[in-house]
Formats: sequence, structure tokens, C-alpha cells
Amino acid sequence: MKRLVIFDLDGTLLNTIEDLGRAANYALEVNGYPTHSVASYPFFVGNGVRKLIERVLPEDINKDMVIDKMLSDFKTYYNEHNTDYTVPYPGIPDTLAWLQEEGVKIAVASNKYDLATQKLIRHYFPDINFAAVEGQKEGIPVKPDPSIVFSILAQVKERKADSLYVGDSGVDMETARRACIDSVGVTWGFRPEKELVEYHAGHIVSKPAEIEKIVEQYVL
Repeated sequence: MKRLVIFDLDGTLLNTIEDLGRAANYALEVNGYPTHSVASYPFFVGNGVRKLIERVLPEDINKDMVIDKMLSDFKTYYNEHNTDYTVPYPGIPDTLAWLQEEGVKIAVASNKYDLATQKLIRHYFPDINFAAVEGQKEGIPVKPDPSIVFSILAQVKERKADSLYVGDSGVDMETARRACIDSVGVTWGFRPEKELVEYHAGHIVSKPAEIEKIVEQYVL
């Protein structure tokens, strides 16, 4: 059995897309730029908030001049509204509880800025004792750079071979590859299954309970 499971947050543990889209649209609107449908946001997210803001801005403007202001407006709104529409994916609470009961350590590695990451984990999973929760921090590169995974491994004192990384995107699968950790791609998130295949997911699952079976199949 694996000793550590590291989860991505957005699109893996939580469906956050409505709140992310509304926050980005708020920042666009107050700065005088056109907004986007919430349905378009799954392909804007995944590489951190700065990259999200860069992607939603019109192509024909000097983005360097407005991104910092947009980021501030985004966070002002998102910090107040990030639990308005966000929900755990069906089956996720049960799978987290099962892992905890089995003595498997649980961690989170997210490209969402750390303040929001910590708040959402506390809000939605108060009964889970996470071994580590890491969001994006200033000066630390975002995924697919594996630095955040290495930080978690150092904190929880587990080997790569005893760990599993779970995410919903090519960014997540590439993060796992660069960290040399077994990967699980989930199909209920923001990106299509085709992307998980293209980025060589070690396993692909359509229900959280399938993660439990993968964890169990590894014999130490």
C-alpha cells in the first residue's frame, strides 16, 4: 500500500471553476475589459492565478502594465467569495476518509495561492488530518516544476516510491513525471481525458473510489 497520496486541489478535490470564473470576470469588469463565460474557464486555469489573469486579458494590450492590478482585484473578490459555489467532487470526502482510516498520509499540492488553498482545505475537509498542504508561494515556481512535491516529501518523510500523485490535468501528470512519482489522472476535473493520456498518466480513473484500489495494489 502507498504511504502518501498527494492531491491537486482545483479540478481534483474541489470543483472551484464557478468561483474562479466569477472572480476573474469581476477583475476584468472593474478594469474595463470584456468578460468570459464560466464554461470557458477550465482551459484558462491550471498554472496559477497570474497565468489565469494573463490568459483572460485581451491579446492586444500590454499585459505587464495591468496584471498586478488585476491580480489584486481578483484576490479581493476571491478571498471573500471562494466558497460561494465551490463543492467537493462526489466521492472525494469518502476517499479521503478511507485513506485516513488506512493510515495513508494525505497532502495537497496546488498552484492556487497559498492563502486560498489553506482556507479551502480547512473549510471543506475539517475532519481530515492532512500531512501537508502547499499552495503557491512567492519565489517558488508553479507546477509542473516539482519543487512543491519535493517540499511535501521532505515534510512528511516519505519516499517517492511510496507516494502517489493525483491530478486532473497535463500539468499534474508532468509534475508527477518530473518528481519521479506514480501518477493518477482523474476524469471528473477541468481537462479532458485525452490530455491525461497525452501526458502519460500512470493510471486514469473516473471515480474517487478507484484511487483506493490503486493505493491498495502496491505492496511494500
